[in-house]
Amino acid sequence: MKILVVEDEKKVANFLNKGLQEEGYLVDLADNGADGLSLATDREYDLIVLDIYLPRLDGIAVLKRLREARVATPVLLLTVRATIEDKVLGLDSGADDYLTKPFAFDELIARVRALLRRRSQIDESVLRFSDLFLDLVRRTVVRGKRRIELTLKEFSLLEYLMRNAGRVVTRTMITEHVWSHDFDTGTNVVDVYVNYLRKKIDTGSETRLIHTVRGVGYVMKVD
Repeated sequence: MKILVVEDEKKVANFLNKGLQEEGYLVDLADNGADGLSLATDREYDLIVLDIYLPRLDGIAVLKRLREARVATPVLLLTVRATIEDKVLGLDSGADDYLTKPFAFDELIARVRALLRRRSQIDESVLRFSDLFLDLVRRTVVRGKRRIELTLKEFSLLEYLMRNAGRVVTRTMITEHVWSHDFDTGTNVVDVYVNYLRKKIDTGSETRLIHTVRGVGYVMKVD
């Protein structure tokens, strides 16, 4: 799952980036409200961790503009503000949860999991295509009766392909959703990981599910 962290304190941002990646999440960073708003409206995220005190555009303004634009991504607010009035303002502006600095990382990750779990329950916790099942909560993959072990990146790639089953997705689309926004698109990493995934998903099965569309990208469909 992909998380956007909007935090201008470099040490805090690096701490969150490292910790969330170690938990298996893909993280994009923005160090001001304007860039955070741009990323949050242009790209798809499963969660936004948003500081209130930000340069160029404060967190409350970012939050209000996101909700006005009908961006429903869950938002966890981070701030040194601790009064009831400030918490009410944040929640009334569209935040889904609130955490006061300084905080323990264990508490933050528990809140992140709760928000992501709530969203997956609202959407769907299990994706299915043909005889392939992907469980977003348990993070398991099964094809037929065969359980498939995937790395975190392979899991994210498969989730994206399954959510777009039947639709051709370009390499650029894949990098934007599975890798971070500053990923070097000049490499062949996408092709390498698709091949890794294809070997694990299609090898041993009569029906191929992952197909190459030459000169364009990839599509998940029943052969």
